Amino acid sequence: MLYRVEGIVIRSMDYGEGNKIVTLLTKTNGKAGVLIRGAKKVKSRHASLAQPFTYGEFVFFRKSGLGTLNHGEIIESHHRLREQLDLAAYASYAAELTDKALQEDESSSFLFEQFHASLIGLEEGKDAQIISHLYEMRILEAAGYAPELDFCVNCGNEQGPMRLSPYAGGALCPRCTGQDPHAIKVGEGAFKLLRLFRRMDLRRLGAIQVKPETKQELKKAMRALMDAHLGIPLKSRSFLDQLDKYTI
Repeated sequence: MLYRVEGIVIRSMDYGEGNKIVTLLTKTNGKAGVLIRGAKKVKSRHASLAQPFTYGEFVFFRKSGLGTLNHGEIIESHHRLREQLDLAAYASYAAELTDKALQEDESSSFLFEQFHASLIGLEEGKDAQIISHLYEMRILEAAGYAPELDFCVNCGNEQGPMRLSPYAGGALCPRCTGQDPHAIKVGEGAFKLLRLFRRMDLRRLGAIQVKPETKQELKKAMRALMDAHLGIPLKSRSFLDQLDKYTI
């Protein structure tokens, strides 16, 4: 069967002497694996289509499993994301997270748009860490693990200060923090941002400035949520941590 899809390359790997296999996050068909013959050759007309973060139209034939590219056109190359180390690190994290968290048969045009918006935001120079946390929240939402942050998940109380309990599924009020002795203390500013992340569409993210100490709280909170509910080991996250040591 012949498929014509819009997709973004979230993974690219060598196959044989001159070929590449790419994993696409498509707008309509979820994830798709496609063999691009000759993509490693310098003069290949399809070499650029195999580059990570490339957004294009892909026409491929597939009976079952892996497809084979017939034709493709680049819509956005996102080449800047491959040229700057910090941008490449954050874009790679979003791509690997998408690849590992999304099942083969899952299709979500909204998640596609959110991933695309993440790449655009990174290129436009918006805060990479904030973009990363917003996208993590979208992944949690897609997996069915989005936290409840507007009221206590144990008693419904809306009065704070709240603590974050990843295992309880969200906020715990002062009366209920004993339900989870490992609940995380989060400052008021960081908690407000977490609530904002829970509702915000990445396509609407504007310029935002967050204090370094607040960003550290956000990172701790989002890491706890991701580890509690997804627990996916990611090479790109380890690299981000190494990068942070030299940029903080």
